[in-house]
Amino acid sequence: MNEWATMLSDASNMFVFLAVELSVLFLIISAGVALARQKFSNAKIQQVLGQRQGKGYLIATALGSLTPFCSCSTIPMLRGLLSAKAGFGPTLTFLFVSPLLNPIIVGLMWVSFGWQITLTYIVIAAGVSLLASLLLDKLGFERYVIKAKTSGTACNKAAAVAMPTQETLVTKSACCTAAPVIEEIPAAKSSCCNVTKPVSSCSTASTHNDQGKAQAANTPLNYRQASLDAWTQFKEVLPFLALGVLLGSVIYGFVPAEWIAKHAGSDNPFAVPLSAVIGIPLYIRAEAVIPLAASLLGKGMGVGAVMALIIGSAGASLTEVILLKSMFKTPMIVAFLTVILGMAIMMGYLVTFFF
Repeated sequence: MNEWATMLSDASNMFVFLAVELSVLFLIISAGVALARQKFSNAKIQQVLGQRQGKGYLIATALGSLTPFCSCSTIPMLRGLLSAKAGFGPTLTFLFVSPLLNPIIVGLMWVSFGWQITLTYIVIAAGVSLLASLLLDKLGFERYVIKAKTSGTACNKAAAVAMPTQETLVTKSACCTAAPVIEEIPAAKSSCCNVTKPVSSCSTASTHNDQGKAQAANTPLNYRQASLDAWTQFKEVLPFLALGVLLGSVIYGFVPAEWIAKHAGSDNPFAVPLSAVIGIPLYIRAEAVIPLAASLLGKGMGVGAVMALIIGSAGASLTEVILLKSMFKTPMIVAFLTVILGMAIMMGYLVTFFF
């Protein structure tokens, strides 16, 4: 009875901790993204992470490696990139890399496992993320992105949310296509871009592009609007967040570390894939799972299984999958989990064979 009471207490404490931590992180990051969106237009984001294909992937990798996000706190940035219609491939690269690499994780791993395993981890995490993103982009998985719900004039609302502090003249560039196709728009159909007379669909936007950039740079940040945007997004994902935190807390409280070490020891040929699968529902940040993994290694868990557990638990979680379900259709969710599991298993076997 006392043991069950202890496990229930651990699960309850983890639920409160995760609920508070993730809620605060989500609101802060969402507000930060909203502030950044006030300064950087959709066109600029698309240019950096979309049109400049090679550089876009590298920038996304660097951005993900420098941001101290866990698998769930990556979601607000991901939503911002998707709403800005940034390049799909670079956006996925950020999604894969962000929870797995940052200076804190690299430092902890270096101290715990040495530079060789750490370097292998960096190469696998960044390399697989890049290759998987390129492949999913080429296969057209962008079609599995769930379109944001809008009401009224969809284009006006999207432009207003994306750039709330810019004038109508600037938001026109978000309504028009990127291709330099010139066509006359009748006045009756000009509501998307708030035009009251026939104009070229994109020529006017390109004419005022420099003016829009200058105005965006000089416009003071609207913190109240950013807070409102963050709160709106938080309310939308709250049911998903609560369910994911509940599941993760139950697993944390009622699945002891000793059980994991027993079933994923170095003598078990299936220890690596088993650890990768177990890691996903164990919602643990990489910064936290590395010390845990070091203790599991001391209890007899194989080093390959430990590496698979780190990538599986840090790269994905039930909470993140539930949140992603609000943005992606099932095939993309399956592809995401396949990449994380494949990365974890590859890392585990490489470390087992070479170290």
